[in-house]
Amino acid sequence: MRYKELAKTGEKLSSIGLGCMGMSHAYGEPDDAESIATLEYALELGINFWDTADIYGNGKNEELVSKVLVPNRNKVFLATKFGFKLKDGSKEMLIDGSPKWMKEAVEKSLKRLKIDVIDLYYAHRIDPNVPVEETVGAMSDLVKEGKVRFLGLSECNAEDLRKAHSIHPIAALQSEYSILTRDVEKEILPLTKELGITFVPFSPLVRGLITTKLDASSLSSNDFRANLPRFKDEYLENNQKLAAAFADFAEGKKCTPAQLAIAWVIAGGDNVIPIPGTKKRKYLEENAGAVDVELSKQDLFDIETIIKMYPNIGPRYSQKENKFIKK
Repeated sequence: MRYKELAKTGEKLSSIGLGCMGMSHAYGEPDDAESIATLEYALELGINFWDTADIYGNGKNEELVSKVLVPNRNKVFLATKFGFKLKDGSKEMLIDGSPKWMKEAVEKSLKRLKIDVIDLYYAHRIDPNVPVEETVGAMSDLVKEGKVRFLGLSECNAEDLRKAHSIHPIAALQSEYSILTRDVEKEILPLTKELGITFVPFSPLVRGLITTKLDASSLSSNDFRANLPRFKDEYLENNQKLAAAFADFAEGKKCTPAQLAIAWVIAGGDNVIPIPGTKKRKYLEENAGAVDVELSKQDLFDIETIIKMYPNIGPRYSQKENKFIKK
């Protein structure tokens, strides 16, 4: 494994992290035994940057991660998030970036994780009803109190990132980034480089779509991908053709499509640390191999050509998910 510095903190993180969401949330049936084995294998592979959130499985993912985190605390740089909450007595999600909820949420996360301090604490979304300066100001109090070491934001626009960074140094900005999701290239990615912030792409494998291993027609009812536009109808047909062409190119590079997709994301900059998610050891090992895939300018040009051949990719979210993204 290779390592990169988190922003300007001196902390060395594996150049590929591990997204833990799917172990407990959104992607079909959990398998706790295999997930724990995957977390333990991550340590063997030198993957020390783990990402979770309080909303994943409504706290269950933090509890699961804690089983491997606690006995290996000095080997793991742990990121978690607050900002989503369930509406009282329902499964409806709301965004709450208020200092009041943050103070409650961080204590609950610390308790579930069974640790004294969180390495990286993200605001999971920007609350349109709370100024980002107020949210980050309250988060900075957690640093002073020793409950959190570094601060991050997720799915933030450029204006709010500048405002937040002026209140307290933002170490990491997390957003979706892949060969199909490239919105960040316009403003966010350049801005993170300008400000010295680490950019943490989630879903670099397009939620499994680019691997060619996912049978989109057999997604279970509790797999939220089944309702995403890119996994349906004409968009799915387009994206499967794109994935097939991408896989052919990967074969020529003597790597898997997953490794090529992650390597493409990493090529976005020295400050980029993707966090592909998995709950299986075999995919974790495959993903880790992406650090050895080197892409030339010609490779990047050829990949761009493939992407342009299949433009009908569809939006990444439905209207239901889009309402949580502050424009």
